[in-house]
Amino acid sequence: MQEPSNQNLTAERPTFVSHLECSMTGERYEADEVHGLSRAGRPLLVRYDLDAARKELSREAIAARPADMWRLREILPVREARNIVSLGEAATPIVPLTRTAARYGASGLLVKDEGRLPTGSFKARGIAMAVSMAKAFGIGKIAMPTNGNAGAALAAYASRVGIETVVFCPDDTPEINVREIALQGARVYRVNGLIDDCGKIVGDGAAAGAWFDMSTLKEPYRIEGKKTMGLELAEQLGWDVPDVIFYPTGGGTGLIGMWKAFGELQKLGLIGSKRPRMIAVQAEGCAPMVKAFQEGEEHAPRWEGAHTIAAGIRVPRAVGDFLILRAVRESGGVAMAVSDDDLMDCVEEAAREDGFLLCPEGGATMAAWRKALDAGLVGKDERVVLFNCATGLKYPLPDHSETLDRHAVPDFATL
Repeated sequence: MQEPSNQNLTAERPTFVSHLECSMTGERYEADEVHGLSRAGRPLLVRYDLDAARKELSREAIAARPADMWRLREILPVREARNIVSLGEAATPIVPLTRTAARYGASGLLVKDEGRLPTGSFKARGIAMAVSMAKAFGIGKIAMPTNGNAGAALAAYASRVGIETVVFCPDDTPEINVREIALQGARVYRVNGLIDDCGKIVGDGAAAGAWFDMSTLKEPYRIEGKKTMGLELAEQLGWDVPDVIFYPTGGGTGLIGMWKAFGELQKLGLIGSKRPRMIAVQAEGCAPMVKAFQEGEEHAPRWEGAHTIAAGIRVPRAVGDFLILRAVRESGGVAMAVSDDDLMDCVEEAAREDGFLLCPEGGATMAAWRKALDAGLVGKDERVVLFNCATGLKYPLPDHSETLDRHAVPDFATL
């Protein structure tokens, strides 16, 4: 894959958007109009003329392009290159955790490190796409609820094009995220509640005409940004897919987006019919998808008393719950919950064994992998991809340092 360049962004390429579609009812919506949820109150999905796009998207043509998230512009929604809002979204690396895997007699354990993106998390993908479309539509003021990283990305990308931004976050959101949001030009308010409480404020404000609601899946385009994880992953694996994907699941946009991406890639003739088993990973203190999956339900009621140190997956209720559960079931995957102790143990283990710093949500995916190995849900020789959704440097780290008196004579044998 070539290095990214500004030329890739300014080059005009056709986009083959045909229409939008209600994810529940299939009702069709016009593509070049501002939309939120469908009339059924469900997320809208962008659809493309994939037969036409297939003529433009050979593997050879793609290989000649710069390596960034805009690589397959033909199946992304931004029609005019001048509306792309970018901070340099380069392809993120896949890193093997060789020593960690060997401790469990396994091989093929890989991490897609989304912490390398602008603003330090995979939220940059979805927000870059959503803000680009907001620019295209001339939207001047937007608002969002956040557990941290999405709000930071929104502040950065919206400020880049002068869109006024208001962000609401739970009052225990990691301090670095709150300060990052404010520093990058958004007004940020700490709310005495959880992310869905913040979401209600955003929704009420949108209904009153105060701003456009950029909440997860309440506009159609963040999912198109997040689906680039699947587009990118397939190409990096030689136009193949892994056996299993472990994905930290709060609102679930990325899991839904990747599942959509794999279907589109097959119709384009770029991959075959093989699909990875999609594992939705949640924390034991906030596991609405796990409960709904285990009970065979299509929708997940609000999880009361949600708590976990992995703030990014502390989402008590997801508007795209049925899409998450549908992807998991269609893929032959499962929804799993892990404890905070186990996920933090994995953060330390990956750092100690492979020098790789997972964020807490990334640690949750590794903890789920260990649990799946023990339960026989994943084979030791299967190719597994964990998604590390943000740089671990944004989170408090355990202190294992010791002190040394510079005036004392050191015992070098013990140092």
